[in-house]
Amino acid sequence: MTTDKRLIEAAAKLLDAGGEEAVTLRAVGHAAGVSHNAPYKHFANRSALLAAVAAVSFADLAQAMATIRRSRRTPTKKLMATLNLFMDYSREHPARYRLLFNNPETAAAGGELKIKALETFEHFRSIVQECQETNNLPSAPIGTLASLIFATVHGLLAIEGNGQLHPEKGLSSVEASMEILLGLLAPSKA
Repeated sequence: MTTDKRLIEAAAKLLDAGGEEAVTLRAVGHAAGVSHNAPYKHFANRSALLAAVAAVSFADLAQAMATIRRSRRTPTKKLMATLNLFMDYSREHPARYRLLFNNPETAAAGGELKIKALETFEHFRSIVQECQETNNLPSAPIGTLASLIFATVHGLLAIEGNGQLHPEKGLSSVEASMEILLGLLAPSKA
């Protein structure tokens, strides 16, 4: 494994264990088993290293979504599997999830990170389009519909991550809320 990949992997582990504040170039060098100066030779700064972690993480999500897309499931089950992928990821890797979906610096980045983020969204958009083509979602501009569903799941996950998802507010879980939304969006079969 190359040094830069070892550094990215070490940074991801530190991020998962202690949040963004745990990711310093010195700590990453130590965790990767290289000199404390080695990370500076591969990444301009901490932000560049976190962007590399985010790009790899988006690529991993895109690969998982591609597997879901190729599966023999119905389009609606593919969509729920993809939403569950996001839910599981946010719960298993909360700091990495926040880096990917709730970090303004990540959202503003260009280059490789933007490409990987868009590839991930394209898989999601294609699954939503399959649902439209089988009349399980309404006929609406695909980009808008996919973005609406995408934003809803990530908004609910942010609320959950902040400890603000309370049944007394009418939201018992992200899963149940997304099932209700998809049911409401489904065209009537009358």
